[in-house]
Amino acid sequence: MTLPHTGGCRCGAVRFEASAEPHHVSYCHCADCRHASGAPVSAFVGFRTDTLVFSGTEPKAYENGPVSRSFCAACGSPIAYIDERLAGESWILLGAMDAPEEFKPTLHAYVREQLPYVHMPDALPRHVGSSVPRPDGTEE
Repeated sequence: MTLPHTGGCRCGAVRFEASAEPHHVSYCHCADCRHASGAPVSAFVGFRTDTLVFSGTEPKAYENGPVSRSFCAACGSPIAYIDERLAGESWILLGAMDAPEEFKPTLHAYVREQLPYVHMPDALPRHVGSSVPRPDGTEE
């Protein structure tokens, strides 16, 4: 992978770059991600927040409890997931990366919510809940 890693929204109004390698690349099958992305499964690239710099138009955010999901106000493209329980981490949607082919997911999260017709016959580890435990030890 070549640094920096860059990406943005469909219309180009929101741009970002990461100055470090990701700490996590995964699929998520949860219903919340399905609703937020409009896709049957989402994929995320996790970066330390302090390695990300946004430019252009500031993304808008939808907040629900400890979770904030950012998106472009102009084109609606989803950009990132932030969970205040995971301090210092930002999860960029794989589709927002300029070179998504460079980020191969390494696991599946929330497989208990996976749609029954979605078949991904890989040998990746599958987590019933979150693949990243919260500081309180929960997987929610």
